[in-house]
Amino acid sequence: METLFGLDYPTWWFLVVGGLFSGYAILDGFDFGAGAWHMFFKRDSSRETALKAIDPTWHGNEVWLVIGGGTLFAGFPVLYGTLFSAMYTPFILFLLFIIFRGISIKFRNMEEMLWWRRMWDWAYSISSIMLAFLLGVVLGNILHGMPLDENFEYIGKGFFEFLNPFSVLVGMTSLALFMMHGAVYLLLKTKGQLYSRVQGFLNKGMAFFIVSYLITTAYGLYTLDHLLSEFKANKVLFTIPVLAFLSIANVPRLASREKYGWAFVFTSLTIALLLVIVAFELYPTLLWSNDVTENSITIYNAAASTKTLKIMMGFVAVGGPLVALYSYFVYRTFWGRVDAESEGY
Repeated sequence: METLFGLDYPTWWFLVVGGLFSGYAILDGFDFGAGAWHMFFKRDSSRETALKAIDPTWHGNEVWLVIGGGTLFAGFPVLYGTLFSAMYTPFILFLLFIIFRGISIKFRNMEEMLWWRRMWDWAYSISSIMLAFLLGVVLGNILHGMPLDENFEYIGKGFFEFLNPFSVLVGMTSLALFMMHGAVYLLLKTKGQLYSRVQGFLNKGMAFFIVSYLITTAYGLYTLDHLLSEFKANKVLFTIPVLAFLSIANVPRLASREKYGWAFVFTSLTIALLLVIVAFELYPTLLWSNDVTENSITIYNAAASTKTLKIMMGFVAVGGPLVALYSYFVYRTFWGRVDAESEGY
């Protein structure tokens, strides 16, 4: 098999897809987290300020999702087909909630009536909560495994089979992580009374995440032996969970000193490290078959042809830096604190 810098092309594409979805989780994650806190703000002015904090960036953050989905389809079409067939319900719900989230942000201020604003505030907050939860549910099912036949087709029968205990726990953990991440971001963007209120939310968000993360980890290690197989085979990989633990521990330490810029760095690093752990738990598997292991989808039996992957790597080499540069430009341009009196972007 042809290689590039010592790695075969399916492995390179595995890294590309993982990197894009990690970028999406970090960038849109704080949007979801900020939205999850939205209805805890009692004043209309506070909600308006919180929306202004994310208004210039949420469109661009979703670019990472679009590109990530495109690379998944192009590089691993077998996985794309199986996963979207098996997880049809959560993906349709995700699409609906992401539409309502965007509509809510744009429609909220089109009318001055209080009932109108509250309706879209609720739609925005519920959509943000469900989007964070559903992302975790999908990831939980990928780690848990699904019943697949020899043709890599989903053979599950239950309509709500995707809501197994492990996937629900992962969904709650992803919601908690994004709520912590979003609270830190709001502390970087707000001031005054709202800033003080979000400080209290951050403490609750950190506690929510730590408890849910510990429960999910314990349940996963107890019920899913395959998640530890690669770590047992290569003990040096245990340094990654240790680094993730240190990153998590740094967030409350920095928050207590009101160093929220660094806290945001470490919440972002926590998301990245947790997804690196997921990558090692899976590789080279992409989707476990929990009935017959031989039916699992791997980077090799799911990948497009080597020629296709080589051509697309050229597009990634050009397009990836452009997307990163665009994100940097947007955040650099619109950086700074906002309040209710600030002009909308």
